[in-house]
Amino acid sequence: MPLTPAQEAKLQGRLNGFRSGFDQGYLRGRFAVLDGRPEEPLPVRDVHVMYVASGKGYPYSPLDEAVLASVQSLTATVTVTDVRQNLVELARSNRPDLVLVLDGMDLPTEQIDELRGMGIRTAVWLTDDPYYTDFTLVLAPHYDYVFTLERNCIEYYRQLGCAQVHYLPFAAYRPHYRPLITRPGSPRDISFIGSAYWNRVNFFREIMPQLMEFNTVFNGIWWDRLPEAPIYGERIEVGKWMSPQETAAAYSSSRIVINLHRSHVDDVVNNNTLAVPAASPNPRTFEIMASGTLQLSDARDDLATFYTPDEEIVTFNTQQELMDKIRYYLANEEERQRIALKGLERTLRDHTYPKRVNELLTIIFG
Repeated sequence: MPLTPAQEAKLQGRLNGFRSGFDQGYLRGRFAVLDGRPEEPLPVRDVHVMYVASGKGYPYSPLDEAVLASVQSLTATVTVTDVRQNLVELARSNRPDLVLVLDGMDLPTEQIDELRGMGIRTAVWLTDDPYYTDFTLVLAPHYDYVFTLERNCIEYYRQLGCAQVHYLPFAAYRPHYRPLITRPGSPRDISFIGSAYWNRVNFFREIMPQLMEFNTVFNGIWWDRLPEAPIYGERIEVGKWMSPQETAAAYSSSRIVINLHRSHVDDVVNNNTLAVPAASPNPRTFEIMASGTLQLSDARDDLATFYTPDEEIVTFNTQQELMDKIRYYLANEEERQRIALKGLERTLRDHTYPKRVNELLTIIFG
């Protein structure tokens, strides 16, 4: 006896639900396998590092946590302090082999000069290149080693006489950023998480009606700069910093996460008088990948050094290209999942904080 249209629709709904559940179960199972793999063992060096935290609080404190934990796991002794303390007195009593400073913007450079005079090696890992080069170009020459997350800043520091300048982008901190193994409680089609810098407001404003045709949510501060924000209610969150764990859960609950880098030209918040251009990926690039989702990122020049486009990450150059790719990958779930899994695997293999810190220590200690 043939089925009625209503019965056919009901059966098809069950089949679709079963297929969706199966796909989600398979995907989350793959996440669990990848996330459960132990990291490659790295050498533990018999050295004493004094780690100087940024002292800036959130959102820098998660970076401090990630770097510090990695340093502690890879060195014999770590003394922890921050930029508000007298480093010279502390170093005189502890005699570290290295003083490693994160950010360093609020640290008096006279202390670094005195540490070097005591024969103690010093290094700074700059957190915001190239957006505050008016300050970093002044402080960098005071250190023995300068580590920057922006490739285009290297030559500027070398021209100032910095003998040891190295390219070291940030990474993913696995205790903070990892994929959800269970089915997400608040699934999204599309997420964007980040501050509403003006280049982002101007980029998204034109296509916001198209984005909001899907289950799209924006999170971050300053989104009241978008005049239409009230129209979308809670789907555009205004004025909240999300914790790393909240951010990771939102990423992993999303089928697509958009990453649009801030502009190196911004008279409101930047201090980059030389207009040093940005070519390197931001920290969110790695954090999104570690959360197990498909990332659509604007195409920065050095992005392909870290992820293979269209295999581990997807890039765009224009609003229209972004919308075309969103529609394509939302309609092609198997391909979306394949790229997300490859991106996660690449991140866990190559782009974690222990890997970065090991590279830093190898440069300094051999």
